Amino acid sequence: MTVQIPFVQVPFETHAAALRAPEAKSALPLLEDKSAGHAPHDPAVSGAMAELSRAFEAFKETNDARLAAIEGRAPGDVLTDEKLARIDAALDTARTRLDRLTLDGQRPPLGAGAPAPRDGAAAEHKAAFDLYVRAGESGGLKRLEEKALSAGSGPDGGYLVPAEVERTVLKRLSNLSPIRALATVRVISGGQYKRAVSVRDAVSGWVAEAAPRPQTDAPALSELSFPAMELYAMPAATQTLLDDAIVDIDSWLADEVETAFAEQESTAFVTGNGVSRPRGFLSYDTVANSAWVPGKLGTIATGTAGAFPTANPADVLFDLVYGLRAGYRQNASFVMNRRLQSTIRKFKDAEGNYLWQPPLAADRAATLLGFPIAEAEAMPDAAAGSLSVAFGDFRRGYLVVDRAGLRVLRDPYSAKPYVLFYTTKRVGGGVQDFDAIKLLSFAA
Repeated sequence: MTVQIPFVQVPFETHAAALRAPEAKSALPLLEDKSAGHAPHDPAVSGAMAELSRAFEAFKETNDARLAAIEGRAPGDVLTDEKLARIDAALDTARTRLDRLTLDGQRPPLGAGAPAPRDGAAAEHKAAFDLYVRAGESGGLKRLEEKALSAGSGPDGGYLVPAEVERTVLKRLSNLSPIRALATVRVISGGQYKRAVSVRDAVSGWVAEAAPRPQTDAPALSELSFPAMELYAMPAATQTLLDDAIVDIDSWLADEVETAFAEQESTAFVTGNGVSRPRGFLSYDTVANSAWVPGKLGTIATGTAGAFPTANPADVLFDLVYGLRAGYRQNASFVMNRRLQSTIRKFKDAEGNYLWQPPLAADRAATLLGFPIAEAEAMPDAAAGSLSVAFGDFRRGYLVVDRAGLRVLRDPYSAKPYVLFYTTKRVGGGVQDFDAIKLLSFAA
């Protein structure tokens, strides 16, 4: 049957803009193209964009034919369903390829090339670290840490990498880790970050100029703590690679650890239990959004266990959007996995427009109802009672804390003839504003 949304009486473009700014007197276009001047000119990227566009057009054509057959009460065509599944998979593949090309374009070449200008201390640290990684000579790093009155060996386990390498790793993690890219990130120097939040606002009111001012209740405050947990990776290199002077060791190390760190972070920020890892937003207590209280995340039920409702399935997405207060809606994003996104791609509004739209540029996200979609594979599939779609302003709702310092310990003994580099960073995370994130519950 055709997906209908009866209460949408205006063109979808206008309605989606109104979702973003319901107080505005005039709606903006559905997707304002902010990528002017930043669009990549790489032929491979342009080809990937064209491939994604063609795949989406083929998807719409095939799905329209499927819906038309259902409306005509014709029996389901297995071939059409199989074709639609293949095109849907091609859409995911094209999007993944586009993301990879965009990310690769931001990476420096592996060859060292001309060194970037550095101040004296940074250049000394870089040279000492390069000598340690290539030859195992740690004297230079020890002298630097003695000057800084810090110890890098022993219980700390390794030596600090140059600051520019740490910045490179964190920047790439923002591109690879979907929640980190959306959340607020704080760099700390200690083992944990604490912040006070108001559980109850201070009481206020209007009074006449000469009227007595009754004493008001003070705001109730609660303290949230975000400990930084240790995350590690252990890339291996041959001595031949390390001896090759043209290889940029900084870039090689960043390339090796970024994927391992990003995969672990991405899962922890969604489902982590807070034990030896960050606490994911799905691990917090939930409550029906109509009865929301601080300290819990609000949920909106689909009305059908494990699935979208059969009639007007997209209505619950509108309920989820409007379940978020307007102040949070301006910078909100959807978070879901690839398989659920595949289901939602088939939804239309009353005018026949698809609610899911492909990105307008290589460095942009696909959108749903005009809001960006972050694809997080750690989000669960639709099942009875699952919390499979999140919507909210994650910059205000979720906090990532990075302890300053990325450490490397060289190990040439454990896996001869390879040299292992035990690399550690400390990171934590958790919800900081429980009203900024809403969850879609696949429950009756």
